[in-house]
Amino acid sequence: MCSIIGYFGKENAAPIIVKGLKRMEYRGYDSVGVATESDHQIKLRKGIGKVNEVNSKIQLDILPGKVGIGHTRWATHGKVTDVNAHPHSSNSGRIAIVHNGIIENFEELKKQLKNEGYDFKSDTDSEIIANLIQKYYEKTQDIKETILKTVAKIKGHYAFVAMFENGQLAAARFHEPLIIGVGQNEFFLSSDVLGFIEYTDNVIYMENGNFVILDRDKFQIMGFDGKQAKYEIVKVSKEFCDAYKGDYAHFTLKEIYEQHETVLKAGERTLEAIEKTVQCIKQAKNIYITGSGTSYNAVLVAKQMLSRYTRIKAEPIIASEIQFIPHSIEENSIMIAISQSGESADVLEVVKIAKLAKCKTIAIVNLLTSSLARESDIVIGMNCGPEIGVAATKSFTTQLVIIYKIIQKLSDNIVDIDFAKISKLISEILKNPTKIQRIANEIKDISDIYILGRGMHYPIAIEAALKLKELTYIHAEGIPGGELKHGPLALMDSNVFVIIINPNDSTYSDMLTSAREIKVRGAKIIGISDIESDIYDFWVELPKSDEIAYPISEIIPIQLLAYYAALAKNTDPDYPRNLAKSVTVK
Repeated sequence: MCSIIGYFGKENAAPIIVKGLKRMEYRGYDSVGVATESDHQIKLRKGIGKVNEVNSKIQLDILPGKVGIGHTRWATHGKVTDVNAHPHSSNSGRIAIVHNGIIENFEELKKQLKNEGYDFKSDTDSEIIANLIQKYYEKTQDIKETILKTVAKIKGHYAFVAMFENGQLAAARFHEPLIIGVGQNEFFLSSDVLGFIEYTDNVIYMENGNFVILDRDKFQIMGFDGKQAKYEIVKVSKEFCDAYKGDYAHFTLKEIYEQHETVLKAGERTLEAIEKTVQCIKQAKNIYITGSGTSYNAVLVAKQMLSRYTRIKAEPIIASEIQFIPHSIEENSIMIAISQSGESADVLEVVKIAKLAKCKTIAIVNLLTSSLARESDIVIGMNCGPEIGVAATKSFTTQLVIIYKIIQKLSDNIVDIDFAKISKLISEILKNPTKIQRIANEIKDISDIYILGRGMHYPIAIEAALKLKELTYIHAEGIPGGELKHGPLALMDSNVFVIIINPNDSTYSDMLTSAREIKVRGAKIIGISDIESDIYDFWVELPKSDEIAYPISEIIPIQLLAYYAALAKNTDPDYPRNLAKSVTVK
């Protein structure tokens, strides 16, 4: 949702903070700011825009001091303005904070503080934290007591870092990620290891309900009860944190082109967890699968594949809907939660409810140290490396491969899947994107795109629509091919494009019939198929493959189409407006 970072050490803080914010920009990019402490004074600069833009205007990285905090924002409370950007200072100017999450009782607290004489410059909930800390610190002159009183007062999910004019840092975590990087006589506080990985790979994953105080060459980690907390310093893989574009123009394009490699690596470091998952599925009373966004579309594929190839029924749950149907989870079942980041608030809520129902929880997640991984009984690592582009690409195909591996083992290898062949199919599709680039120019100015799929291709149609919406801002809708006459046909005219997902399998003939019905109403048809047809105005050729491989191969050209259409529309494919990579608030 947002990225926060703090630095306490021997080097100038601002350049380190700006570099860390740039690497974490996928988490939020509406505005950016930095505050540092120098000579017992806090210097603060912030503004609207991405890190490089704001830094070039107001030189964030030249602020003096060896201690500092920084933030990139994804707006939740208050519009995108300079004033609402973080960091926020307290009324006295002696304390500054950066915050990720939502303070649920901020209106009540704001009213109380106003009655006590505190002024507020912004419309954010975050500014509450700065003034609460000022209030309690002025009374106690003790940072530990100040943080304990502050976290006792605020409600919600949050992580924040506070900087005091004496150069000390304090940070608290409650249901939002916060990581401590431990270097040589220096410390880092961050939402993501990407914020500091080039300086140290020694990290502490703060437990929920803990806070830390940094002072000179030491730190103290305590619980919200004020007692010393246990912690462990672990090493993280620098390979995982290699988040550079290389020769690619955008992370999104790089990640699309990495898929021929990531489908081969999927789950390979957690094969034992896949075996355990298979045993759990065989013994389960009920199977539930949950996710949000792209991960939910992977859930829909999983449901179809389990039914089709193993005759096992699984119930898909949109994670954000669980609050309205909490009692639908039956005891002694299993819950499979799919998430790229492992920090999605809705998915974590589902796991919490499942655990209360005494369900076994299984995570399919990219980051093995994420909140989801730590909350789950079994963890399958996606192993696809960092995905910086906000719109999921390689994480989606990796999720599908892990689902395939589970199905393969459930069938005792009767379902034979050649992952090396799938990798080659992806490489073949990516070899020459020229035709897709031409189609992207054709669709860039239209207002509506519909994507049709049947059977296991329908979830891919939904995912295709999501990619087009995210990257191009064109209204796109996935439709089951058989539902065309039940309403959607009324939308078909010469102003729309329709993508037909139509590989040569059992759905092929029916999809051609649907395409004809659309064509006579004047709509333009983009056919994604391994068979050419004169019904298509534009044909995107799929390599011939085994039927089970189609869902992976057919999403690749649509990812490319969305990417190139974004370029044609002059939108940023890495950072779509209003979206963030990890949705850590509801």
